[in-house]
Amino acid sequence: MTLPPSSRRPAGPLAPDPAGESSGFEPHLPGFDYGVLDTLVGYAIRRAQIRLYEDFVRSLAQWNITPPRFSALVLISSNPGLKLTDLARLMGIARSGAVLLVDALEEMKLVARRPALKDKRAYSLALTSTGRKTLEAATAAVMEHDARISRELSPEEKEALRRMLDRIG
Repeated sequence: MTLPPSSRRPAGPLAPDPAGESSGFEPHLPGFDYGVLDTLVGYAIRRAQIRLYEDFVRSLAQWNITPPRFSALVLISSNPGLKLTDLARLMGIARSGAVLLVDALEEMKLVARRPALKDKRAYSLALTSTGRKTLEAATAAVMEHDARISRELSPEEKEALRRMLDRIG
């Protein structure tokens, strides 16, 4: 069953491309019937996630910061002395994935491993001075990205959407 055109999202990029290129993903190509997919909440979330991810990556391309890297930088910055195991748990990823993530951030000179104060066998994570500066600039770009992708929503709608998405997970 195809939904009437008035209930479909318009084709095209969700937000203007900061680099001047069009988005690689079009949620609805003309002339195709999406059947039951257009009625599924999960499919709608996934379509939106792809478009949001593309815009996010373009917004932070100059720093080579991906969504997981940004999340890790924010969590490390916000939680002094954070251990790798805790970072993995906070991000919902395997410890081995957190190791690879921190290795990349360390190679980029954004994060440093330091001996943990309470556990001499463990390391705590800290932003370097370059990491702090990069996170500040990246956060400003992420805030612009978030404003851009949600510009069609009122503040009340944004808050309602966040609450609804929290209930799904």
